[in-house]
Order: sequence, then C-alpha cells, then structure tokens
Amino acid sequence: MSNGYKSMQPTTDDLQKLIVATVHLGSKNCNHQMSKYVYNRRRDGVNVINVAKTWEKILFAARIIAAVPDTRDVCAISNRNFGQRAVLKFASHCNASALAGRYTPGTFTNQIQKAFQEPRLLIVTDPYEDHQPIREASYVNIPTIGLCNTDSPIRYVDVVIPCNNKSAHSIGLIWWLLAREVLRIRGKLMRTEQWDVMPDLYFYRAPEEIEKDEQAMLKSSDDQTNADFDSWEQGEEGEDAEKSAAPVEGDWGEGDGDF
Repeated sequence: MSNGYKSMQPTTDDLQKLIVATVHLGSKNCNHQMSKYVYNRRRDGVNVINVAKTWEKILFAARIIAAVPDTRDVCAISNRNFGQRAVLKFASHCNASALAGRYTPGTFTNQIQKAFQEPRLLIVTDPYEDHQPIREASYVNIPTIGLCNTDSPIRYVDVVIPCNNKSAHSIGLIWWLLAREVLRIRGKLMRTEQWDVMPDLYFYRAPEEIEKDEQAMLKSSDDQTNADFDSWEQGEEGEDAEKSAAPVEGDWGEGDGDF
C-alpha cells in the first residue's frame, strides 16, 4: 500500500516507538483469523505481531477516517480504562466524538433515548470489551475499525489494526499515530515537521500516580515558598542590623564640650 511512496514509510523513530511500547507483543492465544498478522512465535508462547502490517493498517484506517465529510461522525469508543484518555485526546485533536467509559446499550439503535447517535464510522479499542457497540453498529451498517490483539474476536470488524491492546503504552501510541496520520492526510500537519503533541499525552495514568504527582508538586511549591520567606526574613534582619549599627544623625559630639 505504501511501498511506492517514501513519505509514507515509517521512520526509525516511529519503529522505535512501536517496539518500546510493546505494540508487537501479542498474547499466547491466537485467533485463526488473526494468524496472518503474526510474524513469529516466541519460545515462551507469545505471538509476535508483524509491525509492518500494523503500520499499513494504521495508514489505511487514517485514510478511511479522513474521508468522512463530517469529522463529528467519527466515533471513538473505549470501555477499558487504558484507552479512555486516548480516545478523548483523539477526539479532541481530530474533532471527532468519543464515548469513554461504559457504553449505554441502544446508543446506535434506540432512537428514543437522549444519547442516541448516528455515526458514520466507529473505532473501538478492544473488540472483546466493546462487543456491544460493535454488534449494534452491524445492525445499522456502520463500518468498524478495531485495535485487535492476536486473540481478539474480529467478527463485525471491517478494518483490523493488529497490535497489543492490553498495554496502556501500546494503546496510547496507536491512537497517537492514528491521530497524527489523520492530521497529515487532512493537510493540517506536514510530514516533514514534528508533531508538537507527545505520545505521553495519550497514555493512561492511574489515579494514584496522578495524586502522587500532585502531592509532589504541592510539596515542592511549599518548599519554594518557605525558602523565599526565609530569604526575605534574612534580608529584613540584615537591614535592621545595619540600621542599629549606623550612628544616629544629630548625636555627633554631644556632651563633649568645645574642641
């Protein structure tokens, strides 16, 4: 698909990101429909995903997303915690809609409820966890793009992006690459320039980690405030000492008589 275009080839930095984020590491089980995306099998039984096919599928999915006339008709869904932050960031950068958290049954089929939507394209993080929106999308003929592991069921999934969908870093990186490619196809980002958005922004962060960082920042700010207050107090004490040591004006030679 991208063999004839040098600009569409992954850079060394992109490949390093894919390897470091363990995108290529699948599960020990393998669905027979996902076997064509498996490059090899390690001694410990883990299936290794072909990264070249993952890249090709990211480009293919990005072309489909960019072809939708109204960007709000693209719906990104993630029921798992690892992908909720990623779909929200993807929707923000690509001006799409996102459903993070529990999916309400009937969102695509029941026109009575307030949360009813009619998207033209569906993107899911895990076909196993997001089986309900995938099934409802099949009822109303909505094409579906899915991030699939080697053991993921791909029934009703039209475009498969083979990757490790059990790792927070892998999920975040795939969504980041997908958003970057969509912006490049739309002409909002040049292929020769770096995207100023870091992949870390798409990674899941545990509430305990966020609270720990906030406490560390609060402690550092308190320490800085105390240090500034101490330096200010020392400056005040120095000024008072200088004033007390200086002679008082008008007291020179009083009581000494005439010279």
